[in-house]
Formats: sequence, C-alpha cells, structure tokens
Amino acid sequence: MKNIISTHLIQDRDVEKIVGKLLRFGVIAASLVVLLGGILFLVQSGAQGRPDYHIFKGKESDFITFDGIFMGLFTFKPMAIIQFGVLLLIITPIMRIVFSLFAFILEKDKLYVVITLIVLAIILGSTFGGLKV
Repeated sequence: MKNIISTHLIQDRDVEKIVGKLLRFGVIAASLVVLLGGILFLVQSGAQGRPDYHIFKGKESDFITFDGIFMGLFTFKPMAIIQFGVLLLIITPIMRIVFSLFAFILEKDKLYVVITLIVLAIILGSTFGGLKV
C-alpha cells in the first residue's frame, strides 16, 4: 500500500494544504487591498460634510469595468482600489479550482479533470458573463 501512495506525484494531503494556503492568502490579500482603499477613501473624503440622503445622487460608474478599475488603480483612486480588492476576492476561489485542475492532471485522474473543467466553465461563465467589458 505504501508503494501505491508514494508513486503519486502530489499526495492528497499536500493538495489540501496548498489549497488552504492559497485560499487564506487570497482572502488576506483582498482584505488588505480593500482596507488600503478604504483608508485612502477616508483620507481623501473624510473631511466632507455628512451626505444628504433625502435626494439620491448617483455616483460615476467608472469602476464597473476592468479598464476603469485598472486605470483608477494606477492613478490611486480609492474606489478603484476597493473594487480591485473585490476582484481579488472573486478570483481566489477560481484560482483554487484551477490549482485543483492541475493537481488532477498530474494525478492523471480523467474523471475529476472533466468534472473540474465543467465546474470551472460554469463559474467563469456566470462570473464574467454579465460583465461590461
């Protein structure tokens, strides 16, 4: 039995540890980016008066596209930094699925490769299907 386990390139326990670290790193990185954006937002607009909530005033929609987010990110606009943190948070579980896909490919487990590809296609389709590019 030990020979069978030692012939695997990546053991199941190793994959679980790496996936756990990947998820932890992704969530922490996204949280830090959102925190940085929030601090910058408070520094830049914290001195403004209390907003009037009786009349709705829409905000600009610069940060709902990838171009808008990245252009705002490079110019240090707080809302773009916060949106980038949200993107990191969305990408984290997608990266987990991609890593699992590579682990299943290395294991030559065709059934799980197909299942993981289907899950990845569904998640990518639902995530990016409604985006304004």
